[in-house]
Amino acid sequence: MAWGYHDQAPMIAWMIKLSTLFLGHTETAVRLPSVLAMTIASAYLVLIAKRWIGVLAAFNTAVLIHGILLFNVGGLLATPDGLQAAAWAAASYHVACAYEENKWSQWITGGLWFGFGMLSKYTMVIFLPGAFLYGLLSKTHRNRLANFSPYFGVILGILMFVPVILWNENNDWNSFRHVAYLGGSNKLFFLSVKYIGDYLGSQAGLLSPLTFIIVLLSWYKALNKKYWNGEWIYAFLFLSSFTMFAGFALLSLHTRVYGNWPGSAYLTVSVMAAAFFGSKSKYESHDVISDIGRRMWPWAIGTSYLLTGIVLLQAFWPVLPIPIKWDRTSREIYGWSTLGDKAGELMKTMPNPKKTFLFGFKYQIASELAFYTPTQPQTVSINKWERPNVYDYWWKDNDLIGWDAVGVTYDPHSRTHRLQKIFDHVDPPVKLEIYRNPVFNKDSTRPPVTVFYLYRAYGFKGGLRWVPTDLSDIRVD
Repeated sequence: MAWGYHDQAPMIAWMIKLSTLFLGHTETAVRLPSVLAMTIASAYLVLIAKRWIGVLAAFNTAVLIHGILLFNVGGLLATPDGLQAAAWAAASYHVACAYEENKWSQWITGGLWFGFGMLSKYTMVIFLPGAFLYGLLSKTHRNRLANFSPYFGVILGILMFVPVILWNENNDWNSFRHVAYLGGSNKLFFLSVKYIGDYLGSQAGLLSPLTFIIVLLSWYKALNKKYWNGEWIYAFLFLSSFTMFAGFALLSLHTRVYGNWPGSAYLTVSVMAAAFFGSKSKYESHDVISDIGRRMWPWAIGTSYLLTGIVLLQAFWPVLPIPIKWDRTSREIYGWSTLGDKAGELMKTMPNPKKTFLFGFKYQIASELAFYTPTQPQTVSINKWERPNVYDYWWKDNDLIGWDAVGVTYDPHSRTHRLQKIFDHVDPPVKLEIYRNPVFNKDSTRPPVTVFYLYRAYGFKGGLRWVPTDLSDIRVD
């Protein structure tokens, strides 16, 4: 446990630790925080819709958000995204209550959820400008910003984040520099349309194309003047969602943006979409946007559930004849238990298993080995030729000099040459093929979904830490 980590805020690690203390080191325990977090997010979104719009909008909000692939994935994978979603939805609810009621308790609760979100994922900081901008632009609630209570909530959230700042100060600001690198700070400033298509395409894929169009129509419709005067909740929901989407859209004009980064943008906009296009009884206007959205609504719901259903079916029962290169779900999910068992077997064949470590060339493989190898040993990521990651904080060369090792890679060619540089000698790799379905065994004509190569290496000479090829790289200590 630590107050910070190289590539993430610490909350996901803390929550997994708490869950595994009670439920043991199982897949259920590791994933439970994400499941509960998305449950909290869903509940808060329904509360927003019920309180300010109506029961039908609340129902349609629930129908929409539970069909979206992005939210289902966030509730299944042990990543920071689910925790941030809970914080974003909860902060949105309590800050909206605070603007309406101007109660200290609501500002404080909103601040606590903001702090929880900051401890979950750094992009939670984008929530602040949206919430503040609403107050500045709102004739109804602008006077709230003349009080100290909103700022007290912000200060409380920032104080919760102070341990992460102190951790970074003591670790050369590595976490912040890593985030800055992902944001393109290592590149010369330029604007390009190279990545914007990928950005929009990834969002359409994670929501379903029709749902993404519904979202865009909702943001456009929310610009109507009546939502910025009397029906203020739509202006608030607009600014608590569009700021995230627009911010990453602008960033995509400079560097690549990963599809899940703006995920929280689609939380509160889902409430707007449900109100505008799912609740016909309340909104009977016949403007073009409303008509398009209402006609699209059932198709958007249907296609989002269909897309999510296909992905989840393939994850739990991989029988669909999807080409391997397109079946990322199977490629990333299947084979880890088999790999862990095989790595455990090879460990036992080493001359001195107690002086043998397990490694991967990527932190993902090292982490999977740590969980799925039967004894759940500590593992190592050899980062010398890859990129810095959290394993650089846990192991130094002197900890392992002279040890033997069992390692895993996807690539048997360049890896063999590299291993020969950091070990005295290396055995030829053992090939392990993973198939998408147990029915498709090794005699099948179907190709394996993944192929691992396991190495037995002897006499570690050093070379764990990342060696930068460019000294101007912002990640260089």
